[in-house]
Amino acid sequence: MKSEHLSEVRICFVGESFVNGTGDPECLGWTGRICVDANKKGHDITYYNLGVRRETTTELKKRSLREISYRLPKEYDGRVVFSFGVNDTYFENGKTRVSTVNSILNTRQILTEAKKLYPVLMVSPPPVADKEHNQRISDLSKQFTLICKRLDIPYLDVFSKLESSTIWMDDVKNHDGAHPNKAGYQEFAEIVKNWDSWLNWFPSV
Repeated sequence: MKSEHLSEVRICFVGESFVNGTGDPECLGWTGRICVDANKKGHDITYYNLGVRRETTTELKKRSLREISYRLPKEYDGRVVFSFGVNDTYFENGKTRVSTVNSILNTRQILTEAKKLYPVLMVSPPPVADKEHNQRISDLSKQFTLICKRLDIPYLDVFSKLESSTIWMDDVKNHDGAHPNKAGYQEFAEIVKNWDSWLNWFPSV
């Protein structure tokens, strides 16, 4: 019954293809799955997926605040979850698409601007099937950890857990080398939906 629901929460998930849920035949990804889980527990969530394939922090910096603020007017209980970084570290034309220095600067700006207006969480980028690329993702994730610590934003390292997950890694290898199928996204979702910082957004019904 509607009366049993807590007040509505509107959440924007901002990032690239992993936020979008690319590769999932159920079109939920990890973001949709954690919202389904929260809704089943009685929480009233309006879910906005702002994942754009191949996007780097350079593009995200240009669009994120504009798109978030349009969907989360001040009169509503708006929250934001960020997750990105894989595309920044992708090797193209002999170098990464975005330098580490610029990734750090872009991320700091994206998070700082959002935090002034909304509660913010950040989830690390996940691993892919390429070992050398994973090292670059891992290195960038460590930089994100430091940025979030300075800004007092909760940061969840899913990279380490998913890298040791045969479900995730096999799904990625058997698909396109980057994105999993529904089993991999379910594995990703299980980590996030049990994260204290996510659960703290939703008091027990």
